[in-house]
Amino acid sequence: MDKIRNFCIIAHIDHGKSTLADRLLEITKVVEKVANKQVLDSMDLEQERWITIKLAPARMYWEKDAEKYQLNLIDTPWHVDFQYEVSRSLASVEGAILLVDATQWVQAQTLSTLYMAMEYDLEIIPVLNKIDLPAADPERVGAELENLIWIDQDDIIKVSAKTGENVEQVLDAIIERIPSPQKSLNRLKIENNVWRSLIFDSVYDPYKGVVLYVRNFTWTLKAGDDVYLAHTWKKIKIQEVGYFYPKYKKSDALNQWEIGYIVTWLKSVKDAQIWDTIIKTNEKIKLDNEQDREKLINYAIPWFKKMQPFVYAGVYPMQTDEYEKLKSSLEKLSINDSAITYEMENSQAFGFGYRCWFLWMLHMDIVKERLAREFNLETIFTTPNVVYIVKMKYLNFPKIKSGDNIMEFKKTWMWNEIVKFVHNIRNEKEIEDRFFIEGNFIKDRKSEYENIDLTPYMIVRSGADLPETWYIEKIYEPFVNLEIVWPADYSWAIMELAQDYRWQMKNMEYIDDNRVLWKYYIPLAEIIVDFHDNLKSITKWYASMNYEPVKYEAQDLVRLDIHINKEIVKAFSIVVHKEKAYYRWREIVAKLKELIPKHLFAIPIQAVIWTKAIARETIPALRKDVLAKCYGGDVSRKRKLLEKQKEWKKKLKAIWKVNVPNDIFIKMLNRN
Repeated sequence: MDKIRNFCIIAHIDHGKSTLADRLLEITKVVEKVANKQVLDSMDLEQERWITIKLAPARMYWEKDAEKYQLNLIDTPWHVDFQYEVSRSLASVEGAILLVDATQWVQAQTLSTLYMAMEYDLEIIPVLNKIDLPAADPERVGAELENLIWIDQDDIIKVSAKTGENVEQVLDAIIERIPSPQKSLNRLKIENNVWRSLIFDSVYDPYKGVVLYVRNFTWTLKAGDDVYLAHTWKKIKIQEVGYFYPKYKKSDALNQWEIGYIVTWLKSVKDAQIWDTIIKTNEKIKLDNEQDREKLINYAIPWFKKMQPFVYAGVYPMQTDEYEKLKSSLEKLSINDSAITYEMENSQAFGFGYRCWFLWMLHMDIVKERLAREFNLETIFTTPNVVYIVKMKYLNFPKIKSGDNIMEFKKTWMWNEIVKFVHNIRNEKEIEDRFFIEGNFIKDRKSEYENIDLTPYMIVRSGADLPETWYIEKIYEPFVNLEIVWPADYSWAIMELAQDYRWQMKNMEYIDDNRVLWKYYIPLAEIIVDFHDNLKSITKWYASMNYEPVKYEAQDLVRLDIHINKEIVKAFSIVVHKEKAYYRWREIVAKLKELIPKHLFAIPIQAVIWTKAIARETIPALRKDVLAKCYGGDVSRKRKLLEKQKEWKKKLKAIWKVNVPNDIFIKMLNRN
C-alpha cells in the first residue's frame, strides 16, 4: 500500500493536460515516444477537437530512492459539461496535479474543480506548463496560484510538457507529496468479511461484455469470484481482472487500493451503474429478500450518486423512413454511454423520433457527431430545453388522475427536487446532512423523505405538455450558480449582456489587479443555448465560465403558442418567462411570415400566451387577377367577379388547412 499513488490532473481545455499525460507515460516507459498524439484520447473526436471526452486510466511505475512505486493516473475530461465524470475521478484518488498554462491564467472551470478537489481533501501539486513559449510569464501566473491556494511559489513546478523539461520532477513530487491510499480508509466504514470496490466508469466491449473500471478498497479480487452490485442488486461472476497499461493488461488479481478493470459479461452498461459498489462477502445474500437488499445498500461506499441529465432535445431522422435506423443507433450508443437516456416521441412536425436527455450541450454535440460518423445517419436535433415541475391547482387533470405523474417522479432523479422545495432545502448537501449518514438513511427521517405527497406535482418537458393556465398553481424551473472569470476591462460589456438574461448577482471578487470573479444565480434555461457563445464574443474569448445546479424555484412562466390560421401548432409551443415573451416572439412571428409560402387566402400568424395574442403578422393571399379579361364594360360586371372571388376564398379558408412544410420546422426548431 505504501508504494501506491493514485492521482488525476486538473486543467482547463488547451492547457496541456493530455500532452503532460503523454510525457509521463513516455518517461516511465509505458509507451514509446509519440509525436503530436494524445495516447489516452483514443476517440477520433478527441483527436480532432483536442479535448478529452471519455475518462481513461493508466498505470505507471517509477523508481525513487531505489524504491519502485506504482502510479495510477485517471485522465479525465475537465470541460464544464462533464462535472459528473470529474467528481468520479476525484473520489477515486488521493491527489491531483493542478496544471495551468503559463501563457494564460487560472480559468473559472479550473477554480471550480480545484475547490471540489479540496472538498475531497486531495493533496494538490501546482504545475505551470508551456514555460518554453516566448509569451510564458510563470512569475505572474505563479503569484496568482499563490493567492488562490495559499502555497509557496517554491512549491510550484515549472515544466514544458511538449519538450519534457522538468517532467521528472512531477513524478518525484507525486511520490513525495501525495499520500498513500491509506488516507482513503479514514473515509470508509469498515465491515468484517465484506470486500468493496467503487465503480468509477464502465464501457461495453463486443468480446468481453461490460468492463467495469474500479478502485479496489479492500482485499483482493480474482477471476471466478462471485460479487454483488449494491444498488442494482445483481450477482455476477468475475471473468477477468487486470489493469490499464494503458490498454487492458490481464493480471492474476486486483489487489487492495489498486485501480483496474473487471470483465463481467453483462450485456449493457446500464446493468452496472457508475458510482455503484461491488461487494464480495462470505454471507449468503438472497437478492429477492428485502432485508438482504437493504444490507447491500448499507455496505455500499457512501459516494453513490445517480447521473442527472440537465438538458433534453428532440432527435429525429432527416428521412422519416430511417426511424428504425435511429432506434437501432441510439440503442448501440447507449450500450457504451450510460449518460444517454431517451424515450419515444411523436412530433407534429417531424414524425416519430426520440426525446433524449444529455449532460450538457457538448455531450449533445458529441452524440450527434457520433450518429453521423458511426451510423451514417443524418438527424435533426431540436433546440435544447430544460425540465420543469408544475404544481397543479385542480387534481382532475388526466395525468394526475391516472397516477402517471407519480410513476414518472419515482423513475427519475426529480424526486430530490420536490424534497428541496417541500422542506425548504437549498442544495444536495443539505439533503445529505438532513436525511443521510454516510450514504444511509437516518432511521427516524426516512419516512419524512419518502412520504411526500407527489399527487399535485407533474414533470413538464415541453410547452406542448404544459396544461392550461386554470389547472396550474405554480411552475418551477431549475436554477444554477454561475461563476464567470474575465478581465476587469470588460466589466461594462458584461453588464450590458446581463440585461438580456434573468440573472441575480451574488458576489464579486478580484483574483488579481486585472481579473474579476463574478458569481450569479441564474435560470438554467437562460444559458443552455447561446449564452456561452455571447460571453466569449463580447470578451474576445478571454472570459471563462462554470456552473453548478442548485434547485428549482417558482417563476412567472407561461406557455407561448403559435397559431397559424387560428389553429395551434404544438411543435412551436414553448415555456418562456412572461417578461421576455413579447420581444422574443415578435421576431419569431415575423420570421414565420417570411418562411411560410403564400396560399390562395390570407393567413394570420399569432403568438398567443394562454388565450391572449401578443404578436401578429398576416401573410397576404396569393391573388389571381380575375379582371384580366375584362376589357371595358359596366363596372358592375367587375364588382360581381371580385365578390365571387371573395366568397370563394372565404369558403376555401374555412375548409382548407394551411400546409407548413417540414423544412420550415427544421429552420425554426433545429438548434443550428
